[in-house]
Amino acid sequence: MEQTSFLARNRSDDSFSSIFSRDEKSLLPSSVHQKPKPKIRVRTLLSHCLYRRVLLWSVGLLFLLCLALSSSGSHLRHDRIMDLVDFTKKNASEGDSQAGTGGAGDEGKEKGGSDGKGGQEEVVFVVSTGSDEHQQQQPATIQDDRMPNWLRFRHLDGYFNGLKALVHASDHKPEYPKTQGQESPSPLTLSYTGLPTPTMYAPQPNYKSSEYTSQYHHVETCYLDKKRRIPVPDIYAYNGVVQGQPEPAMGSHSLLGIRNDVCFDRFGRFGPYGLGYSFTEGGLEVGLDTEHEESEVVWKKTGKINYDDIDWGDAQDRCYEANKNRFAEPGEPGATPPVTTGKRRQRSFLNRERAKISRTAVVIRAYAGFEWTQHAILNFRALISELSLRSGGEYAVHFLLHVRNNNEPIWADPVTVQRILDENIPKEFHGLCTLWSEAQMRLLYPGKFGNSVEDPSGGDIHGVYRSAHFPLQHFAMQHPEYEHFWNWELDMRWIGDYYELFDRLGSWAKQQSRIGMWERSAKYYIPALHGTWENFTSLVDAETIESGRAPIYGPVKFPGRMSLRSELRGESFLPASCSRHSHASPSKECGVGEEADLITLNPLFDAEASGWVFASDVTGYKHSLPTPPRRCAIITASRLSRRLLRVMHEETWRLHHTMFSEMYPATMALHHGLKAIYAPHPVYMDREWDIEAIDKAFNGGRDHSTGGHGSPFDLQNEHNHKGTTWYYNSEFAGLLWRRWLGYAQFDGRGANGGRQGEGELRGGKEEEERPDSTGRMCLRSVLVHPIKWEHPSELE
Repeated sequence: MEQTSFLARNRSDDSFSSIFSRDEKSLLPSSVHQKPKPKIRVRTLLSHCLYRRVLLWSVGLLFLLCLALSSSGSHLRHDRIMDLVDFTKKNASEGDSQAGTGGAGDEGKEKGGSDGKGGQEEVVFVVSTGSDEHQQQQPATIQDDRMPNWLRFRHLDGYFNGLKALVHASDHKPEYPKTQGQESPSPLTLSYTGLPTPTMYAPQPNYKSSEYTSQYHHVETCYLDKKRRIPVPDIYAYNGVVQGQPEPAMGSHSLLGIRNDVCFDRFGRFGPYGLGYSFTEGGLEVGLDTEHEESEVVWKKTGKINYDDIDWGDAQDRCYEANKNRFAEPGEPGATPPVTTGKRRQRSFLNRERAKISRTAVVIRAYAGFEWTQHAILNFRALISELSLRSGGEYAVHFLLHVRNNNEPIWADPVTVQRILDENIPKEFHGLCTLWSEAQMRLLYPGKFGNSVEDPSGGDIHGVYRSAHFPLQHFAMQHPEYEHFWNWELDMRWIGDYYELFDRLGSWAKQQSRIGMWERSAKYYIPALHGTWENFTSLVDAETIESGRAPIYGPVKFPGRMSLRSELRGESFLPASCSRHSHASPSKECGVGEEADLITLNPLFDAEASGWVFASDVTGYKHSLPTPPRRCAIITASRLSRRLLRVMHEETWRLHHTMFSEMYPATMALHHGLKAIYAPHPVYMDREWDIEAIDKAFNGGRDHSTGGHGSPFDLQNEHNHKGTTWYYNSEFAGLLWRRWLGYAQFDGRGANGGRQGEGELRGGKEEEERPDSTGRMCLRSVLVHPIKWEHPSELE
């Protein structure tokens, strides 16, 4: 099968600077890309009237004095709160800041049954000086007040150590952050002369175990082909962690139930899906140009699978049909879905009960013109295999393809539809595609929406930039078989098993209480500073009390609020666990065991006065009233429940309300009292930040949150995310990903702090094959975004 690699030049539409090209940015109002003009004119302050000048300057000086005293007092109060909840370095060691302790890490050791050495030869120790010499050339910090925080700190090297430095998680010494008294991992020693041996990694339940079959329906095994000869391949992980690899700066593996005692190399992760072998063998030809010592182990069980004739849509449909008795039936059309835990029981003919589970759709936002690469194909083969086929149909994957030409008859002519698919989607994914256009959205949501409070982009209200949620709302209404919908994007990657990611996020969010959920979700969790999750929760509760603001509970009231039809009937989205106590004193158990209506991957911040460019892109509300309260999560990747999408759908078509894509789902959850949770997944940083500096930069908003003045999502502050693994404008995410894939990258280091594309060319085949090298990289599970290109040929 002929394959071609292309450069993916798409731009993420997560935020304004990635939506527009350089030429397009010139079309924006000057307030978007220039510093705002002062609202008070100079001639007013320097008026010819002496009394006015004296009065204005006196008031101004008094205001500045009060502001300075208030700021000082706020910091003192926050210090007292930190002392109150006993956030010490000792507590930090209970979280992910010390590897291999507690939570999923201990459970993972029992499952792995390995000492991290994979049954390999006798261990030998060899001093490795390559990365250490490079590290020692850097000062700990660069003292330049003009330089942004994230550029001042020393770069971390531990990410780029390889498999020969693998150790058991309990022996892991992270390069960052170090606990008090911890020994440095440098100089690094090698644990292997060859490489350790990986093992199959399967985070799905053991569907054949008596524990599972006693509670749930039997799961039929799914196959890639109709003749049931090609099984879904396993991926491989290494039991252990590479010595010196840093810990996440924000978020946590163990908190969410994701194993942190294993790591993945490129062949164990993607070799089963076509990485590392040629077109003639049915592979994708990529990975052959990288270091590949002892990579053959990943094909030992299944061989190198020939994917030439695989039809993923057909495979997914067959898998569902074989297992459809496992799943709960969709509710009656038009009915308000009840609160559910995702499991419903049905009595069988043997008078035994079996739990039926709900299904989840993973909807990938695609668009005409996206240039598919071999690495992108690998990624989505993995996603379909691990989520849909390995789960027996619990998940289903769909591509929602945006047809940009509104004149295409995509509902009337099958020939046109096929042509569009042939031109824009690899053949193997055709059966998973649903086409849509902005013209269709105008038909589905007709009428006048009224003027927007602000429209920085100048785009159409039915356009994908401002209303990417419209097609997802419609998709959900057309697919009642799914209870939840993950909104996903083409340029996101997950090092790890996709089932583990989505399943653990959902399970963790389900166990979160509604009490304090908005306040917790508005703040980044920094394990090295906040300690355990219980300590973090106590801190947020104390900060909420100190702020004098009432915590949010249930639906919010505001001037001009309009009720949904279900609310007019007296129905509520609060579960029974919340109704057993009074509104004034709700139980901490309120919402525990309730599926989340919204799970986001960045904090849910208060958009008001946050400095976020689209904070006032609010449409359909009366301008004579205050702008409604709003919450937002940057990056649209999130899980939305059917009932949240139904709420959004009704607010759109009946009340003609909408907001910018990243703000609308969270705000609708806020307005109507649905359960919304930010899941603090592991986020890494490329530099040795001071822990307190992370908190100041990322939780520097109102009341030590991410909202209001000082928000990290302010245009003036977003640069801090460039050195993280997860944000729409991250530079480190792509650098780390491509080096993990085995391609040399400029390390971003320079005399002035360094930036993307600066420094030396590091990594790649030549460096990984050197005698003193630690081998190819092996990383723990992590989300990286955005990934705009992968193979070096894409830049030619």
